[in-house]
Amino acid sequence: MQISNPTPDYLGATWQARTISLTDDDGGAPAGRPDVSVLVHESDARDLIAKSGVAALYLPGFQDTFFHTEQAAAWRDYGVPLVGLEFRRSGRALRSEASRDDIRDIYVREEEIGLALEYLRDLGARRIVLIGHSTGGLQAALWAADHPETVDVVILNSPWLDHNGPDWQKGTLTHIVDRVGLALPRLKISTLDPAYARSLHTNFGGEFDFNVAQKVLYPAPVYAGFWRTVRRAQARIGRGSVRIQAPLLIAHSGRSGNNSKPSAEDLASTDCVLNVEDMKRAGLLLSPEATFLEVPGGRHDLALSRKAARDQYTHDSISWAAEQLKLTRLADLH
Repeated sequence: MQISNPTPDYLGATWQARTISLTDDDGGAPAGRPDVSVLVHESDARDLIAKSGVAALYLPGFQDTFFHTEQAAAWRDYGVPLVGLEFRRSGRALRSEASRDDIRDIYVREEEIGLALEYLRDLGARRIVLIGHSTGGLQAALWAADHPETVDVVILNSPWLDHNGPDWQKGTLTHIVDRVGLALPRLKISTLDPAYARSLHTNFGGEFDFNVAQKVLYPAPVYAGFWRTVRRAQARIGRGSVRIQAPLLIAHSGRSGNNSKPSAEDLASTDCVLNVEDMKRAGLLLSPEATFLEVPGGRHDLALSRKAARDQYTHDSISWAAEQLKLTRLADLH
């Protein structure tokens, strides 16, 4: 594994980033600029793992990036470092604006997931919590099902398990894009509305000051090749062929909001990106033993909700994982 020395990260003095060189390609890598992924964590990750034997790996969503320092602080209470993985062609790992989230085969990202897990093992982790948000939740589900026993606990934060749209889009449009996306993977078929991302950022009255070069605040294209591979992966879930053996928590908002013209309150207190009922239905296909965590007032990324909702998500999800792994707060050990 070719991994760089640590470099300072904008999240703070204790945070660092490491770049991992990748070799697999699905055709979307920018010409002359091979793909990389980036791992982000605090500098004492090895020391924390020495106390608990556990690390948590976070997979962001579409057009997304890792900046979840509040979550990391909560995991630290149990001696668990929260490590963000920036997928190729996104976030800190973006090497060309033209290739942003131009993913034509969702399974190509398994290279960086595997390398990230190898890195955590090298730091001393004997057990690993895999956390995925939105598209990262879909990616986490696929990995956990297809690579059993590589992770010990799985947390899906508002996972994208089905398309949030009418039946004709789930049927007719999916079939059309399945053909077109193979031949024309960079064909723009939709645009991601920036309203949700803007509602989070301090520049627009939100609470979070993330790097807008990594999580953009302008309308971003959705490519046919990307939607094609996502819908194919979701079809596997719908057929019941993605089964997770590890303990699984599926966390979701109390309700879905308007995803086409969300109001300010929709943006603040509902999932206005995905359909909560899809998560409940498809989640049982992943595991009939799955635990569901409903967070009233939760946003699409539950960890970025208003304080009361995000505190509930943080406490309940970490407490659940700690119970599965028999972890104890470090403060309770003294």
